[in-house]
Amino acid sequence: MNEPATALLFPGQGSQTATMRETVERYRPELLELALEVSGDDPFAHAGEGTHFTQPAIYCASLAGFTRLGEPAAELMAGHSLGEFAALVAAGALSPEDGLRLVALRGRLTRNADERSRGGMLAVRGGAEQAAPLAERHGLTVANDNSPDQMVLSGAREAIDAAAADAESEGLRAIALPVAGAFHSPLMAPAVAPLEAALAEVEFRDPRTTVICAGSAKPFEDPRRELAQGLLAPVRWRETLLALRERGAERYVETGPGKVLSGLVRKTLGRDVEALSADSPEPAHV
Repeated sequence: MNEPATALLFPGQGSQTATMRETVERYRPELLELALEVSGDDPFAHAGEGTHFTQPAIYCASLAGFTRLGEPAAELMAGHSLGEFAALVAAGALSPEDGLRLVALRGRLTRNADERSRGGMLAVRGGAEQAAPLAERHGLTVANDNSPDQMVLSGAREAIDAAAADAESEGLRAIALPVAGAFHSPLMAPAVAPLEAALAEVEFRDPRTTVICAGSAKPFEDPRRELAQGLLAPVRWRETLLALRERGAERYVETGPGKVLSGLVRKTLGRDVEALSADSPEPAHV
């Protein structure tokens, strides 16, 4: 009898934990040294202070979690936004060092774009029926379709605040996220061209396994284009999980840090699949 297919999941921004540095130092010390260099400071000590620190820290911690799992050859992989860089590295399509340099640049570019736009993000409890009209009324973008009961809106800070008040008056649960930036919205447009230029200089290889792009919910076809456009495109995470399930995935293992994606697996696919995380006292066995 064949073993059920496993999908490895790599988290994005918002998944940072206090133990990231310790995990990286133990399992990927070479990435820790490079992270200090490309960030200009210790990104783990400043995680949460800006994307230029948070994104490199999470990227390194995701690959450290992958190593902690024994770098398994899973049948399927996917990453949530930032996590796509780590997923492509784990699949052999990109070197860890190139991935880290790209992520550090991405973090700086998104920080600079936010300094111009002063944007934000709003998590809305509910599906498209609740979130889409709210976004349209306030000129916001649906940035993340995370699960059947969680959508994230993105846009100018004033519009985010107005949408939050509007949601409350309608009895919807909406929470402004502690992020500095209107990610996956047109306000990130200034970051696209510089990231495209950097991606053009990096070698990409054919991945060893199928990596689903969260911007299309289909396998990556042109990582350079898809990673650059991912700054603007919504994260179709619910559809990505459904695509993984359709391809036979019954076990979903999150590399960490955190357990955000494991929770979204349960909300989207129910209890008939196995959702595990490496970021636990006893890491998941793959």
